[in-house]
Amino acid sequence: MSQIPFVFDLEFAKQADANDPLAAYRKQFLFPQHNGREVVYLTGNSLGLQPVGAKAALQQELDDWAAHGVEGHFRAKNPWVSYHEWFAGPLSRIVGARENEVVAMNGLTVNVHLLLVSFYRPTKERFKILCEAKAFPSDQYALETQLRWHGYDPEEVLVEVAPRPDEHLIRTEDILQAIETHGPELATVMIGGVNYYSGQLFDMETITKAGHKAGALVGFDLAHGVGNVPLALHDWDVDFAAWCSYKYLNSGPGSVSGIYVHERHASNPEVPRLAGWWGHHKEDRFLMEKGFRPIPTAESWQMSNAPVFSMAVHKASLELFDEIGMPALRTKSEQLTGYLEFVIGEVSKKSSSIDLEVITPKEKKWRGCQLSILAHGSGKPLFDQLTQEGVVADWREPNVIRIAPVPLYNSFEDAYRFGKILEKAIA
Repeated sequence: MSQIPFVFDLEFAKQADANDPLAAYRKQFLFPQHNGREVVYLTGNSLGLQPVGAKAALQQELDDWAAHGVEGHFRAKNPWVSYHEWFAGPLSRIVGARENEVVAMNGLTVNVHLLLVSFYRPTKERFKILCEAKAFPSDQYALETQLRWHGYDPEEVLVEVAPRPDEHLIRTEDILQAIETHGPELATVMIGGVNYYSGQLFDMETITKAGHKAGALVGFDLAHGVGNVPLALHDWDVDFAAWCSYKYLNSGPGSVSGIYVHERHASNPEVPRLAGWWGHHKEDRFLMEKGFRPIPTAESWQMSNAPVFSMAVHKASLELFDEIGMPALRTKSEQLTGYLEFVIGEVSKKSSSIDLEVITPKEKKWRGCQLSILAHGSGKPLFDQLTQEGVVADWREPNVIRIAPVPLYNSFEDAYRFGKILEKAIA
């Protein structure tokens, strides 16, 4: 689809959908209904829609369990003993890594803690952690408790970089300055790659270089980045990362998380990690002997065998990502998000009582598909009205409405419908 001037008009939206090479993938997802019609679902940044193939994928594993019992580990259509290995290829392509650097396992915050065991190793000289202010609460809690576990007071050694007064976004230069200022005492930098509140995409490559120059290890929480924005973790030389799969990866509530560990760490048995039997060398795993020998890949961070049922849905979704590819998704995302931003602007122009301010970066390079809206003059009442009219969006305290037109299943007509409902709600 080539870029043409936007028009807040139903025919324009329908024509844009007709020209969209990914439009057919909408039929691969199930939409909740409102008054006999599909809702305007704009909260894939919180929970992605169910892939049509999820039920059959899960049923396959249930059938194999029924047919084989424990022998399903070897006799199932997708043998359970090696089930997690399938994800190395698709996940590596989504996050820009090598296959030996990624693994699907556990839940996101569990994985953050496991990675910090390895990559926050304070010394007398280096003991501080740097993160963004207003990080997602789980990250805040994980960092605070990791510091306390090591005997530190978070108020003293957790460095939080905030937006400047009267600004909503964190400037890259302020992050770099904080890294330089605290460099000699900095052990670890861990930032959310895309901020959950503002939708700001951080310059991960530049931050990683600065962190390494200062002598720190650098990692990212990619809960709002994976499947949403282009990533090149290996080429950026990132040390570690973790993400969930229930947002843009559409794998179901609380589904399996994933991690990335740069191969220089993954292949180094001296890197400390908490061990479990599924991270032990495969050739003698079932000898049940003492002495942990880590697999020389990110798999060594595994502790338990694969949660096959949640992975089945994960697999059904990732097959679509592999079929389409992130470049095509990114192209549509920029166009669709741009159109929705335009529609919001058109509606805001017509209102004398409510000013709709999009605080997400306007530059495509520094955002994904999420738009965070400050509704000056309204706020929660406006959000509640949108909900009553069939819009599924997301409210974040103290005063932001988050919407995310996901390129895998949202349409330009969705953006148009949102605009008309927004117009009505304001009126």
